[in-house]
Amino acid sequence: MGLTGQKVGIDAGGSLIKIAFQERGVMHYKKYPIGELESAISWLKAVAPNVMAALTGGRAHILQGKFFPNGTIVPEFQATCEGVRLFFLEEGKKTPDPYIIVNVGTGTSWHLVDGERYERILGSGVGGGTFMGLGTILTNESGFQHLTEMAVKGQKENLDLLVKDIYESDEPPINGDLTAANFAKGLNVKHCGADRMAALTNMIAETIMLLTVQAAAIHQVKQIVFIGSSLIGNPFLTESLETYMKMLGLQSMFLKNGEYCGAVGALLSI
Repeated sequence: MGLTGQKVGIDAGGSLIKIAFQERGVMHYKKYPIGELESAISWLKAVAPNVMAALTGGRAHILQGKFFPNGTIVPEFQATCEGVRLFFLEEGKKTPDPYIIVNVGTGTSWHLVDGERYERILGSGVGGGTFMGLGTILTNESGFQHLTEMAVKGQKENLDLLVKDIYESDEPPINGDLTAANFAKGLNVKHCGADRMAALTNMIAETIMLLTVQAAAIHQVKQIVFIGSSLIGNPFLTESLETYMKMLGLQSMFLKNGEYCGAVGALLSI
C-alpha cells in the first residue's frame, strides 16, 4: 500500500490518533488508541517512508518533535472546520450558513461557522473521556464498544428522577420524561451496570444539549453539526442528542466520517 503524493493528515487527540490519506484518489481513514501511537507511526513510516505530514490536535507538537520534524502544525479549530466543509461536499449535503459544529471527542468543543469565518465559542470537559472514565468507575467494566452496548440495554429512569416522578398526580408543567435530577434515585432503587451507563450517557447528552442550545440562542443559529469519535457506534448518545435538538427547535446533522474532520482538514493544508 502506498500513499498518493506521500501526504497524510494526522489528528492526535487526547484518546485517539486519527489518520487520513489518499490512495489512488480515494480517501482512507485509520484510527488507533493513543496508547498505540508507536504502532500507528510505525505502520505509517513503513508504507510511506518519505511522507509529508500535517499534524493537528493536542498532541501535534509531540508528534512533530518525535516523529515528523518537518511536519506542518495546523491549528486544531481550523483543521476541524475545513474538514467539515469537505465532508459536506462528499456527502452531497448543502452547507448550512451559519451553523455550529459540536465536536464530541474526549471533551466537547463548539465552533461557530459563518461563511468563511469560524471561531471556537465554547468548550466543556464533558465528553467521551467522561463516558469512558466515569463509565468504568460506575460499572467496573471497560472498552468503548462494551460500554455503549450496556447503555443501550439500560433504563435511565431507574436512576434518574424524572419530571413525572415529582408530578405523580398533577399535570407536569413540562415534558414528564425530562430529567429533574440525574442519578437522584441511586440510593433508593435497584439498578444495574447497564442502567448506570444509560443514565451516564443521558447526563452527557443533556449537558451537551444545554450548552448547545445556549450557544445557538446567543449566536442566533438553528443548524447544529455533530462530529467526533465519541458519537461513532454510540447510538444511545446520538439518538438522545437528535431527540433533544428536535425538541428545542434546532436542526441536527451527523456527518458520516465526522470523527476524521481534523485529520482531513490537516491533510487539505498540504
